[in-house]
Amino acid sequence: MYIEKIYLENFRNYENLEAEFSDRINILYGDNAQGKTNVLEALYVGATTRSHRPVKDKDMIRFGEEESHIRMEVKKRNIGHRVDMHLRKGKSKTVMIDGIPIHRTSELFGLINIIFFSPEDLAIVKEGPAERRRFMDMELCQLSRIYYSNLSDYNKVLNQRNNLLRSISFNRSLIDTLEVWDEQLVSYGKRVIEERSNFIDMLRELVVRVHEEITEGRESIDIVYEPHVKADDFSDVLLDRREMDLKNASTMTGPQRDDIGIYIEGKDVRAYGSQGQQRTAALTLKLAEIELVRSVINDTPILLLDDVMSELDSKRRNALLGTIRNLQTIVTCTGYDDFIKERIPMDNIFHVVKGSLNKA
Repeated sequence: MYIEKIYLENFRNYENLEAEFSDRINILYGDNAQGKTNVLEALYVGATTRSHRPVKDKDMIRFGEEESHIRMEVKKRNIGHRVDMHLRKGKSKTVMIDGIPIHRTSELFGLINIIFFSPEDLAIVKEGPAERRRFMDMELCQLSRIYYSNLSDYNKVLNQRNNLLRSISFNRSLIDTLEVWDEQLVSYGKRVIEERSNFIDMLRELVVRVHEEITEGRESIDIVYEPHVKADDFSDVLLDRREMDLKNASTMTGPQRDDIGIYIEGKDVRAYGSQGQQRTAALTLKLAEIELVRSVINDTPILLLDDVMSELDSKRRNALLGTIRNLQTIVTCTGYDDFIKERIPMDNIFHVVKGSLNKA
């Protein structure tokens, strides 16, 4: 699986861009604030319908314009596909696959499996639970349309329930309608919890092996899914904590509060690990993610590396470089000396200057 071409119109700082990629290593280098990350963002949006950053569609449209267009041509198992996506201010995005409009964004998931790795991901271990939930959701949504549907439905019901809780604080008689939302919340929530649990179970074996290789056996790691509530207990706990929810006018129980436990030598690395251990654990998670996706889809995912090389020491850098040799990788960096030193073949090199890609 690889991206052959991308065409951008009025996306971020690109008025027009057309670029062709190799199925192996592609380097985008240049000074900061020139538009390197914007290319990776467009690729990720084209594959998943959403940015890797917490932004709205309108934020990705070039300043002063009303609409942006992303077109990607991909090759999957020797079959070509085209994705067209229009982002429009004040309107929903539209997506077409091979010229045919899709009605649900979930129909796009699975066509292109893409993994985004940025310096922010190196903080996934030491940051709060929301970052680790995002890590699970970003990959699970690509691997399973069912999961995406269940998560979307859960979040919709959660918002409706929270709105109702706020309304009840002004009108207590509305409490009788809470049970309907509780039933739906539990139904979708249990499915989310079960799929997250299965995902971590699959990932755990790979994490243990990858971390052993990176540390040369000097440290052992373990990861554990930490659901805020067990699936079978969700209904009872939600009912028991209803008065607390009413008091806070918010749902205090459910998978929106899940976490992943990460332990090195039995020690919670989230709270007590050194910065080096935390970075190694984060790198381990991403490398294990690549291996998991490869095994699940029986194909190679596409890897986007956003200025990560400069954030890693030589040992961690070598571990990452060893992984990317066999899959399409699109890398942003200020310079590509590390690839030269490690004798990594660079099939395509682009110099990015003020919203333009110039092939070197």
